[in-house]
Amino acid sequence: MTKRVRVRAPELQGRGWLNTGGEELSLAGLRGRIVVLDFWTFCCINCLHVLDELRELERRHADTLVIVGVHSPKFVHEAEPQAVRDAVERYEVHHPVLDDPELATWKQYAVRAWPTLVVLDPEGYVVAQHAGEGHAHALAKLVEELEAEHEAKGTLHRGDGPYVPPEPEATDLRFPGKAIRLPGEGAGGEGARFLVSDTTRHQLVELDADGETVLRRVGTGERGLTDGPAGEARFSEPQGLALLPGGTVIVADTVNHALRTYDPATGEVATVAGTGQQWWQGSATSGPAREVALSSPWDVAWFGDRVWIAMAGVHQLWTYDPAVGTVAVAAGTTNEGLVDGPAAEAWFAQPSGLAAAGDRLWVADSETSALRWVDADGVVRTAVGTGLFDFGHRDGDAGQALLQHPLGVTALPDGSVAVSDTYNHALRRYDPATGQVSTLATDLREPSGAVLDGEEIVVVESARHRLTRLRLPERAVRVEGVAHRTQRAATEVAPGTLRLDVVFRAPEGQKLDTRYGPSTRLLVSATPPELLADGAGTGTDLHRELMLADGVAEGVLHVSAMAASCDDDPANPYPACHVHQQDWGVPVRVSAQGAGRLPLVLAGMDEGAGEGTDAGDDGGADDVTGAIPGV
Repeated sequence: MTKRVRVRAPELQGRGWLNTGGEELSLAGLRGRIVVLDFWTFCCINCLHVLDELRELERRHADTLVIVGVHSPKFVHEAEPQAVRDAVERYEVHHPVLDDPELATWKQYAVRAWPTLVVLDPEGYVVAQHAGEGHAHALAKLVEELEAEHEAKGTLHRGDGPYVPPEPEATDLRFPGKAIRLPGEGAGGEGARFLVSDTTRHQLVELDADGETVLRRVGTGERGLTDGPAGEARFSEPQGLALLPGGTVIVADTVNHALRTYDPATGEVATVAGTGQQWWQGSATSGPAREVALSSPWDVAWFGDRVWIAMAGVHQLWTYDPAVGTVAVAAGTTNEGLVDGPAAEAWFAQPSGLAAAGDRLWVADSETSALRWVDADGVVRTAVGTGLFDFGHRDGDAGQALLQHPLGVTALPDGSVAVSDTYNHALRRYDPATGQVSTLATDLREPSGAVLDGEEIVVVESARHRLTRLRLPERAVRVEGVAHRTQRAATEVAPGTLRLDVVFRAPEGQKLDTRYGPSTRLLVSATPPELLADGAGTGTDLHRELMLADGVAEGVLHVSAMAASCDDDPANPYPACHVHQQDWGVPVRVSAQGAGRLPLVLAGMDEGAGEGTDAGDDGGADDVTGAIPGV
């Protein structure tokens, strides 16, 4: 059996526990179980992907494995206790969650990115760390290995886990995502109604014109990817909706990584784009719609004779052409950040809301807390927002205005747009004619979308599980401006040369896939760009010497890493292969006392600080007590 570095796991600290029936958990109380700590925050699409990756592992090893979510917030709103409770229910988290608003446990485990997974063995030692997505196969192998090892040692204790489900609440909608207005059959539009994506219940719901009375439910309410009549169809956390010219509705079926159609006249549901599998680097980026994988489509809009897709999972905009049945990337590079310019060069960060207005496609770019648009020439521009780490609630000139993780945008009749400023619980307005940002309404609990209805606007109050009708005010609401930065502490780095090491160890029984060339990729950039005098760009090595420029005291290093590994079996001509990838945004501060090396763990344990070796086959492990080494 492989020899592993083992590090004594620090205790779990935070504000409180969810999904435990009021009990506080400790590592001592979890002794005898394999524990996976999932460091996540609910704004992060990659964290949501990992929640889905873990579901099967959690089910298969229910009597030996305990997954503990450690919720470590990025945005101010994510530190609110009720917001964390809502997120745990919204995303069907069926394991204990530690609420860690001060990032105490995050710091103890020296975590640098959302999501990060840390594996503890039944004796309370850290044996592996993984950042990003795509590690489900590696975790499954490791859990099986730990089960066998500790069963033999007598240190594995089987039994029920500590998860206690909360009491369900009866509401007509549960964390709805988006809504559209369905036209009525009368000449004057009489009989109009609303269609809402009832996200947590995996359904679409038709509501009467009052926005409250349920007329029809579409979908069984169980997760799945099933076409057919309304009573038999299945969705998985649907979000965006758009009405097509012929009266059919296109649906962003987010966790199914698919586009579906719904015909309000017949109730039929069909799949028109996506394979049901998540897109990974190296997958096709255009082609027949049912043969190309998608990644967490969050919203859709009809613009320029095709459907535009806010592809939140890969930080891009795609299009679907129903006339020929094809999909293609339209804007974005898959790198996460805020970079304007030609569509093929622009960077987005989890685009989550779309609205077509004339020759502009408006985009709510949630992770950069930005409002952006694509113009008729295919150029991406930013109206409000500065980057990944600055957010708040500030009105006035767009150049200094602030939003906080907006999920929706709605075109208004006067040429301005309303922004569902989700984490500020507000409806905001941006007027392109004046360049001014104002607040239309406050006290809206996590608004995620809005739709015009005559002279009124109907807001999806996701965390209040309802639609709320507002008359568009003639005057803005006065709000005292506040500005925030993410509370993640900056990493102190020494001036001059900085060695960047992305740590990756292929899972047991696998090796790097070099059959068709390099199996790893590393992309490095910085905000501001002047932070790096040398070392930016793309390469195939997972280590790089960076040169920090003189005179730039702080900034953010953007690091994107990918590694592909395949089964190490020469006799198998078709080995199973897996892609591991993660994007880091690492705030850094240049200091004479700072480190000269920046290790980022993609998979494995960092040995750069000299804490032993993974090599050997004597079945033993190196025991290290104290903080997690080298990270």
